[in-house]
Amino acid sequence: MAEHAIGVVGLATMGMNLARNLASHGASVAVYNRTQRRTDEFMSAFAGEGDFHPAFTLEELTKALRPPRAILIMVKAGAPVDEAIDALSLILKPGDTLIDGGNSLFHDTRRRAAAAAQRGLGFLGMGVSGGEEGALHGPSLMPGGPRESYDRVEEMLKAISAKVDGVPCCTYIGPDGAGHFVKMVHNGIEYADIQLIAESYDFLRQAIGLDANELAAIFRAWNEGELQSYLIEITANVLAKRDDGAGAALVDQIEDEAEQKGTGRWTSQSALELGVPLTGITEAVFARMLSSQKLERVTASSILAGPTRGNVTASERSSLVDDMREALYAAKIVAYAQGFEHLAAGSKEYQWTIDLGSLATIWRGGCIIRAKFLNRIRDAYAEQPELANLMLAPFFKEALESSQEAWRRVVKHAVDAGVPIPAFASSLAYYDGYRRARGPANLIQGLRDYFGSHTYRRTDREGAYHTRWAQDGAEVRTDQT
Repeated sequence: MAEHAIGVVGLATMGMNLARNLASHGASVAVYNRTQRRTDEFMSAFAGEGDFHPAFTLEELTKALRPPRAILIMVKAGAPVDEAIDALSLILKPGDTLIDGGNSLFHDTRRRAAAAAQRGLGFLGMGVSGGEEGALHGPSLMPGGPRESYDRVEEMLKAISAKVDGVPCCTYIGPDGAGHFVKMVHNGIEYADIQLIAESYDFLRQAIGLDANELAAIFRAWNEGELQSYLIEITANVLAKRDDGAGAALVDQIEDEAEQKGTGRWTSQSALELGVPLTGITEAVFARMLSSQKLERVTASSILAGPTRGNVTASERSSLVDDMREALYAAKIVAYAQGFEHLAAGSKEYQWTIDLGSLATIWRGGCIIRAKFLNRIRDAYAEQPELANLMLAPFFKEALESSQEAWRRVVKHAVDAGVPIPAFASSLAYYDGYRRARGPANLIQGLRDYFGSHTYRRTDREGAYHTRWAQDGAEVRTDQT
């Protein structure tokens, strides 16, 4: 009998936990996995948690769902998503809805949404943040697609999402690929946030000699103040973890090669296409790439010279820890400012009309980048919906102003000590570049005009001009016929 409210295709960790979350909130769930063994294991372990129906073919899955059907696809991004959609599209009826809850590239989501619409199907590309724990206990959800398709599943999605002050961390984002675009930029901000934390750890360890236990205590204290966030919290936990059977910190036994799944790289590529200076996130992507060059770095460490590091006194150490806390807060503001500028640019380019303040609201719980100051971001957009850059909002302007001297001292000390902090340094450079009314691009335009006749504009009169640099040196106006 067709009686189940939603189907879940794909029972790896995220799909499994979302299915359990749905069931725990009263939804009847039909589950399917490409390999029957995983479906059997799921039912053996969790059948008692809710109303589950195991399906062993997609046809059986669809027959178990009451129309109009809703099916959540939780398979690996890329070709597997297309394969699942193609197979289900042959079975489903007009009015049914497919939901891709994986980390799909938003361009793919736009293509899939258009194809689904031609078949009369609804299609939601939904960002899901929070990892396996969030999927089970309450993620942040970012669904995009036809509004009527979202309305069909809104109650279920809001029920399973995280709640902050009673507000669900789920909202309709916008048409076609808007949800996956927002999730992509969310992950990009996550890259920058993690990189800044890693650089803070590296600076405090390498430049002033603190050990993992001392650092765990520092991050734990930071999590009690303005830096309070999920990532700061778990940083303290990771640093405090002891290696099983040994006295050393586990973090010291982990290889220093960071992996990535592509969303950070996609964010940087999209920013280049949209003309957004996403420096902090891009530096975080580059840092992971550099970390993967382990053999080359080991070789270079015995060949390339660096500065001699001086001793740091106890008072200097305390001062630098305080400076780093302020610098981290300032650089995090820049990372979010750049991310939200990217979101605004994408919304304009693709005509999505994304509510930026609502994103800060749904990111307060469940997701990886949840942080105390997201409330401030929400308030900033509530006060100025057309805010050009978060750094211009009064709260963030004042925070950056009060932190910038500490920020500069950290960058200077790191350079002097030979400790790389690319995300901190690029964020500071972005701040300094953004606050200048006039920068050095006039020389760039002069050089471009010299070798390529690309023309330039003047500050004292209208029009485009070219100087015949290598001929008679005369200036001519080029935009008149």
